[in-house]
Amino acid sequence: MVIHHLEDCQYSQALKKVFAQNKEIQDMAQNNFIMLNLVHETTDKNLSPDGQYVPRITFVDPSLTVRTDLTGRYSNRLYTYKPQDLPVLIENMKKALKLIQSELQGMTSKRSNVTKKTSG
Repeated sequence: MVIHHLEDCQYSQALKKVFAQNKEIQDMAQNNFIMLNLVHETTDKNLSPDGQYVPRITFVDPSLTVRTDLTGRYSNRLYTYKPQDLPVLIENMKKALKLIQSELQGMTSKRSNVTKKTSG
């Protein structure tokens, strides 16, 4: 989970405040996610698939690909979340956990099938 924000941005600060106060988000963030908190814009175009703006939150899978299926509610800024959008963010965090678990299980079963074929 990559959080892009700026210290002097009122929208970033408003999101940061409600993010920090929400127990469910904090529990998931601390126990289930590796979080990268960027306070400077990155030159990596992969981390800004629809442009450079703040605040934005992207979910990145183990192959280092931004999950384009986990977006906020705004069509002009797909990865932005406003303070009132916490339910959407929570839902996306839960979806990200389910997706990564199923993808990792798929990778594990593929590896075990390869091991069985090469050892048998």
